[in-house]
Amino acid sequence: MCLLLANFCFSQLSFLQRMSLSHMENMPLSHSSPHRAQRRSWKQWLLYSTIVTLLLLCSFSALIFTFLPLKTANGPCVAKFGPLPSKWQMPSPEPSCVNKTDDWRLKILQNGLYLIYGQVAPNTAYKGQAPFEVLLRRNEDPIQALTNNSTIQNVGGAYEFHAGDVIDLIFNAEHQVLKNNTYWGIFLLANPQFIF
Repeated sequence: MCLLLANFCFSQLSFLQRMSLSHMENMPLSHSSPHRAQRRSWKQWLLYSTIVTLLLLCSFSALIFTFLPLKTANGPCVAKFGPLPSKWQMPSPEPSCVNKTDDWRLKILQNGLYLIYGQVAPNTAYKGQAPFEVLLRRNEDPIQALTNNSTIQNVGGAYEFHAGDVIDLIFNAEHQVLKNNTYWGIFLLANPQFIF
């Protein structure tokens, strides 16, 4: 993008220089116009300063993205719970970014950008009083809610979590979902070097 901007600016600059030279050739020697000359130099100064400012901004942004990138995760950090009868599935040794605390619940041990994935299979035979609701929560605050009990739904997304966050998947009633077809997992995508 910066190269396109520079090419455009240089083509405009050469056009202005040709225009100013052609006007100079057609101007009689005895006729002087200092006001017009000052006006033309003011416009050129504005154009030159705009070009320099844009080039500096492009260079500065390129330096920022070069020296402050996201640091990718050192090793695989992945965990998955379900479908039942299986429990938490983690690579050996256990990952250093999460710690399982209970069924359907884990604790984040490392700041980073995480991908949560999963599926919820509602039990269409459930006839209890509680309305169907499945919540993906962070520190007991919902980050995603599922309320459609007629079809299998996907759960998850990309989230920034901090060390100490507790992530869980809860159901409004125990038998609202088919746990042998419901699961969720988490995967560490990147460790930001700075978090705003």
